[in-house]
Amino acid sequence: MIRRLTAFVLLLVLSACRTLGPAPFGTAHESARRDSAIVILVSIDGWRHDYFDRFQPPNLARLAARGVRATGLMPQFPSKTFPNHYTLVTGLRLAHHGMVSNNMVAPDIPGRFGMSNREVLADPRWWGGEPIWNTVERQGKVAAAMFWPGSETVIGGRQATFWKPFDDRLPNRERVDQVLEWLRLPEGRRPSFLTLYFSDVDNAGHNMGPRSAEVREAGLRVDHSIGELVAGVEEQGLADRVNYVVVSDHGMAETSPDRVIVLDDYIDLDKVDVIDWSPVLALSPRDGNVEALYRALKGRHKALAVYRNREIPAVYGLAGHPRVPAVIGIADEGWSVVSRRQVTEWGAAGGHGGGAHGYDARTKSMQGLFIASGPELRSGLVVKPFENIHVYDLMCALLGIEPATNDGDPTVTRGMLR
Repeated sequence: MIRRLTAFVLLLVLSACRTLGPAPFGTAHESARRDSAIVILVSIDGWRHDYFDRFQPPNLARLAARGVRATGLMPQFPSKTFPNHYTLVTGLRLAHHGMVSNNMVAPDIPGRFGMSNREVLADPRWWGGEPIWNTVERQGKVAAAMFWPGSETVIGGRQATFWKPFDDRLPNRERVDQVLEWLRLPEGRRPSFLTLYFSDVDNAGHNMGPRSAEVREAGLRVDHSIGELVAGVEEQGLADRVNYVVVSDHGMAETSPDRVIVLDDYIDLDKVDVIDWSPVLALSPRDGNVEALYRALKGRHKALAVYRNREIPAVYGLAGHPRVPAVIGIADEGWSVVSRRQVTEWGAAGGHGGGAHGYDARTKSMQGLFIASGPELRSGLVVKPFENIHVYDLMCALLGIEPATNDGDPTVTRGMLR
């Protein structure tokens, strides 16, 4: 009888263990681990998807081997710097965060938005959504931005605790040192989320083209800086807490002096306001005659698709947006929209090659880099290309914070997590 009672009690205990099991302990442990997690978001501007295999960068390769790599990261259209950097940190498509190009005008905001116009950039009305540094700070953690579009602006009444105004002359070593300096801060002041930005690869791609030796040299130079970052994190004993998310905003296509669309062959440039040139031409007629401007350009060049604002194809997601001018032209991959004066200047300088981006985001050459590596991520996983709107949710999951409303789908990256 006693044996039967003992067996019955053991059965009840085992049943309870199966029901309650280790889940509460695992959940608590996971919560504590995520609470102490650190994410470093690194942008290598202009790193095309195929550079990883072509350049064989040793430090990025080690991160990829220990983590997750996508064979491409698909940008939003237009595949330009400011729009896609801001998508990466908000998870929003361009029409929803408002950063529809590098150069813009808006009916409700004075001035012309441009990457070098610091005074206009500081107006928070340009920047919609919630960037992840604000998501982090809103939930009681600390954020730091070592350069990133939007980080210099007070958005939604917030800003990262630490940030630096953009200065492309600042050497890469000093950028890395600043991130490591922030990580040396004591608990409570140490950032849980940090950004780091490198422009070398994009600059070389524009100047010399994506297949040039200069682009490879720039890529390996940035890879060396990433090696310094990882070594510095390890020296501080933070390797078991730091998750790296390394991305690029877009890829790069080859351009040529033989593939140019000379705008003043078709219209009088004195009669239009050219808000953006190439490869997405953005125009407003100074006399208000949109139809005349549209007819002057529509179908005139085989490599330039021309649309009225409201008729932009749905795949681009920008039809009717108030920050998109009345008429836009979208150049085919590798083509450049230029003025006759530019052609003359290039001829005097010996021609114009190099590279450009901004083309249709579905074009393979516009796909960028994605590597995520750290204690919260699976090891040795290679995934197919996915849209950059999903990166924000992944970073929030790594940090254990609740994401703001966004256009991403957390199921796209959930399989990357341990």
